[in-house]
Order: sequence, then C-alpha cells, then structure tokens
Amino acid sequence: MGMTDPIADMLTRIRNASRMKFKSTDVLLSKLNVNIAKTLKKTGYINGYDIIKGDKKSHDALRVYLKYTDSKGAIITNVQRVSKPGRRIYTASKRIPKVLNGYGVAILSTSRGVITDKEARALNVGGEILCNIW
Repeated sequence: MGMTDPIADMLTRIRNASRMKFKSTDVLLSKLNVNIAKTLKKTGYINGYDIIKGDKKSHDALRVYLKYTDSKGAIITNVQRVSKPGRRIYTASKRIPKVLNGYGVAILSTSRGVITDKEARALNVGGEILCNIW
C-alpha cells in the first residue's frame, strides 16, 4: 500500500528527529522532497542533505542533517503542513500569509519551483502553500 502524503511524512520525521536531538533522519526520496530540503537548507533550518542509494531490498532515501544551536537547542521549533491531499490550499502572490509575523517561513510550490514566501512575494507569483516552518 502506498503512502498518501509523502510531504507530511517528511515533515513529521524532521519534527520528531529534531525534538529527539538526532543528527540526521532518513525520508522517502522524491523530487519534491529534495526541493523542500533545498529550500530548508537555503533558509538555514537544516545543515544539508544527501541522497542515499538503496540496495535491492531497500528504496533510495533522502538523509536530512538537522541543525542545532550552540546550547543544543533545535533550530526547528515546529513544522505545520498546510495544504493536504484532501484539501489543497492555493494563494495569490498578494495574499501569501506571513508565518509568525515574518519569523517563520512558508514554503510554496509555484510555477517557478519550490520557494519561500519571501521569494514568492519578490517574484510576484502565487501557488500552493506546502508547509509553514518556524
């Protein structure tokens, strides 16, 4: 049986690993998950990511390296999935919401690719709000 929401699975694995202070976590490999990881790396929420090739028995995976402060506090406080398979949330460029008055980041899937809310406002493009992170 296939997974119905791989993005929510990725965000949940990152949230849980961050709360348990893991150095990294493995998530399902997909183009969208890689683009979300690129956006998280660009905004400074994670240290990086690697693509792990699976053998005959296991699938390919995306290893996400989590980031912490000097006092071992998590950079990622919370992750919220906005658009879900049962209810997609789209927005115009003028109506992109700010996450925690600009302290958080909304990740959008647009015609220009997976970008942050600030980049979408600058490029004047709207799209599907995938998640909020702070």
